[in-house]
This record gives sequence, C-alpha cells and structure tokens, in this order.
Amino acid sequence: VTFFPAMLTVPAGGSATFFCNISMESDSGSEYSLNWYKETNHSQAQKIAEISRNNPPTKTEKYLLTNHTPAFKIEILNLHQNDSGSYYCGLISFFEPDKVMESNRSQLVVTAAPEKMNATDEPEMEEGNPPDYIKAVLLGILLLAGVVVLLIFGYLTVTYRRGDVEKPPSENMPAEEKPPVVSVSTVDYGVLEFQWEQHAQLPAETRVVDQTEYATIVFPEEKPVTPEREKKHQD
Repeated sequence: VTFFPAMLTVPAGGSATFFCNISMESDSGSEYSLNWYKETNHSQAQKIAEISRNNPPTKTEKYLLTNHTPAFKIEILNLHQNDSGSYYCGLISFFEPDKVMESNRSQLVVTAAPEKMNATDEPEMEEGNPPDYIKAVLLGILLLAGVVVLLIFGYLTVTYRRGDVEKPPSENMPAEEKPPVVSVSTVDYGVLEFQWEQHAQLPAETRVVDQTEYATIVFPEEKPVTPEREKKHQD
C-alpha cells in the first residue's frame, strides 16, 4: 500500500488531493476496505473516511472519495490550518482475517490565506483603474471649477457695463466742440475837418492850400458815436 504525494502545502480555503495505491497479491476478487487516517503531532491516529471495493464515489462536506482501482483518491475540501498533519491509508482484507496493511505517511501543511498579497495588489489595481467614485469626485471638481470661472467672468462683465452706465453723460458722450473765439476788428472811415482859428489869419500868400486828411481809426467793441454816425442816426 503506497500513499502519495509525500508533501503538500496548500493555502487555507483550497483543497488537497492524496492517492492511495493498493496491490492484491492473491485473489483479486476478494473483499477489502480502505480507511483513511490523520495524525497530528504524532498523536493517536484518527479515522476520517472509509471506502470499499464496490462503493461508488462518496462525498461529504469535508471529503470527496473516488474509486479508481487499484488507486483510490481522497480530496480534502475547504482547508483550514487545523487540517495540517500526517495522512495515510490502511487496507483491511477480509479473505485474510486480522490482516491490516498501512501505507507510508504524507504531510499536509495548510498556510494562512494570502491576505497580505491581496492587500498589496489592491492599490496597484486602484492606480491602474480608479474606482467609479473617484472618477465621480474628479468630474464634480471639474464642473465646480467651471461654474466658478463662469461666475467670475459674468461678474466682471456686469460690473464693467454698470460702470459705463453710471458715468455722467458728459463723460460718456464726446465733448462738444465750442466755436473758437475770434476777435473782430471794425474799420470805420470818416472825414475829419480841420478848422483854422479865426483870430490867426495869415496872409494869402502864406496860407497853405486846403487839404483833406484821412485817418484810419480802430475802435473797440463799444464804438463811440462819431459826428458822422450821429448825423446818419438823425437822418
């Protein structure tokens, strides 16, 4: 009777499979039974399962037994760390009373579940593919920033236009051009009569020939009344 593999290391939550191979030297048609045992820290062996020659595959919550004569398979399901220990099988042949043959021992080591590896992998997955809630937060921040920019732009536009409206009309409208101040000079022409004094009569030969003298007089805005003007006014 042989038992293999000799060593198995499986993480918790998985399953372990062992095979027990038997060889019948005498009558192959004889009846027999195959038992499965477990030892923990060299303590007394504990029978965990049994299968006979003509039994169909048997499954429980913990073990799955399959008959592939001359090999028998046992699968230990849903492993926990307390499933660690030594396993072997024992053949009981009924045609030879009191004949029990035991196989070699195989060691099963159940390790802790790879929680640390999963915790390490999760950040990498998150970096490559951010969760949906992170995408939603980023989108919300972008939308909020856009709204703030629009509000600032609208406020500046309204303030600028309001400043133009509130300015006095004189500031908003171009200054009217005032006519240039032009000083106008008036030129008047008149006749000046020069009279000789009566008491100073000179001889004819020494008297100067009568002459008419013309003068140009520039008057200010308020013109004085000349004899000529007064005469015209009386007429």
